[in-house]
Amino acid sequence: MPQFAYDVDASNFEQVVFENSRHTPVVMDFWAEWCGPCKVLKPILEKLAEEYQGRFILAKINADHNQELAAQFGVRGIPSIKAVYNGEMLEEFSGAIPEAEVRAFLDRIIPSPAEELRAAANRARAAGDSAKALQLLAEASKLDAGNEEVRLDAVDILLSMDQLDEAKRLLDSLSPATRMEDRAQQLIARLTFALGGQQGGDESDLRQRIAADPADMERRMQLANLLVAAGRHAEGLDELLEIVRRDRYWNDDAARKTILAVFNMLGGQGELVATYRRKLASALN
Repeated sequence: MPQFAYDVDASNFEQVVFENSRHTPVVMDFWAEWCGPCKVLKPILEKLAEEYQGRFILAKINADHNQELAAQFGVRGIPSIKAVYNGEMLEEFSGAIPEAEVRAFLDRIIPSPAEELRAAANRARAAGDSAKALQLLAEASKLDAGNEEVRLDAVDILLSMDQLDEAKRLLDSLSPATRMEDRAQQLIARLTFALGGQQGGDESDLRQRIAADPADMERRMQLANLLVAAGRHAEGLDELLEIVRRDRYWNDDAARKTILAVFNMLGGQGELVATYRRKLASALN
């Protein structure tokens, strides 16, 4: 059992709980020697830690000896069980509960095989191996074809690799409900800008044409799309604002609508969005 269950205190908390939680759910059991219900629950958790063979890690924390940790996690009564995964709290419960309920709790917090592959794909991408990440996501999709978050992860990677046709195919395969979610809308916006950037041509050529004719709104819009698609959001927004200033209603208010699309793509918040919201308001007044 030592590889699946640990006695934890402040000296090994970071390693056992947070480091392990980056790839495996960690169940923290806050207990005490004098606690009767703890003596009922603790053996159940230890038994299941062995049975589940590493699908979760059990961290046993004596609340009397680790009062700062108990306070940090808001422990008010014991036994207190708190599950952490990827550094974030998932679920919790207090008191001794039957083994069947403990199993149900564990099954809720332990990722499915598809979710485990998805997590591995995220780690591969963070390490710079996008091809490996896509392979893992494809395997995850085979295991759980209805998991649309897997497809959204793949779209995100495909867009970063300029594989726009495949990204569009996956986006088109999403259910209407998922397409309306914020993350999907942001990816759809990224695809739109990427396609627009492809159609616009060369940045140098566009800038030369705009320098020759500053009122060429079509070329300015193409340049804005290209810049936004390249991740140069502030530069792209500057071009869109210039269109708003020169011709507020050009092409059915396209510049203002495109600015709002950029805001949506960026999540609708952050310093850049706040700055350009103010600039847009000023340009419209």
